[in-house]
Amino acid sequence: MRADKHKHTKKKRRWTSILLVCLLLIGAVAGYAYFQFKQGVNQSLKKINNDNKQANEAYTFEGKKDQYGDTNILLLGSDARGKEKARADTIMIAHYNEDKGTFKLTSIMRDSYVAIPGHGKHKINSAFARGGPELMRKTIKQNFDIDLQYYAIVDFDGFVQLIDEAFPNGVEINVEKKMEKNIYMTIEPGLQRLNGTQMLGYVRFRHDAIGDFGRVERQQKAVKAIREQLSGFQTITKLPKLIGVLSPYVNTNMDTADALFMGKDFLSSNRGTMATLRIPVENSFTEPRIQGEGAVLDIDVEKNKEALHQFITQ
Repeated sequence: MRADKHKHTKKKRRWTSILLVCLLLIGAVAGYAYFQFKQGVNQSLKKINNDNKQANEAYTFEGKKDQYGDTNILLLGSDARGKEKARADTIMIAHYNEDKGTFKLTSIMRDSYVAIPGHGKHKINSAFARGGPELMRKTIKQNFDIDLQYYAIVDFDGFVQLIDEAFPNGVEINVEKKMEKNIYMTIEPGLQRLNGTQMLGYVRFRHDAIGDFGRVERQQKAVKAIREQLSGFQTITKLPKLIGVLSPYVNTNMDTADALFMGKDFLSSNRGTMATLRIPVENSFTEPRIQGEGAVLDIDVEKNKEALHQFITQ
């Protein structure tokens, strides 16, 4: 009996020691992650203070998960941080399925001519200027019947800082044509590595024959390239610092823990290719000129709503 009791005591002590080691490891990992996050935040804050950037505006956002149980994140790109009347330059929705750990990406073209609650029909990018991310959320809900849980307004300077931090040697992109008009630089065609400033020029270029259509295609191509080239364990260990670098440049209702959780799945190397959709879809719009608006994309709302829901659920 004494021998059995002695064995039981030794076994209990061994499991206690293992549990203690595990807790110490978890604590060390959490401490390291927090240190890396704060290091990234401080790095960006120093630059923001030097550039005299304005503080983020506080927004209300009444978002929730969609009817399929997915988390949808409204991504808005802006180069006018802190200016109330700025229109959204880029409009995307990241669709996150927590059970599968997968992401899909929808781009909504900014000239899409839709009903904006309380304001009549206008280009969709004006919803942000008229009522911030909450009015953009309501506009997307009214036209496409999809709920958005989070929003993130990304200052383009933050995009540059993130690329330069994550890719010291640049992001590998096959540039399809020479680009120079209105991007304050010249990007030559061919396979090459672009730094943060060049990547921003690449995803914003639209002064060619296909205009905004080409720009949306390049933005989706860039997101895919960034994801593919960031994937893997080594990058996931850098994730806290990368989120820290980006945080001061992002106005969002998402907390850091949620960003880390979803960021881990976004960068996971075993999730396959990320599917993308563009609204309006092919053969679902005309391109009239509207007085006071200029050239617009007058979309078939029902056709695009159906395409979006099919994309999310397939």
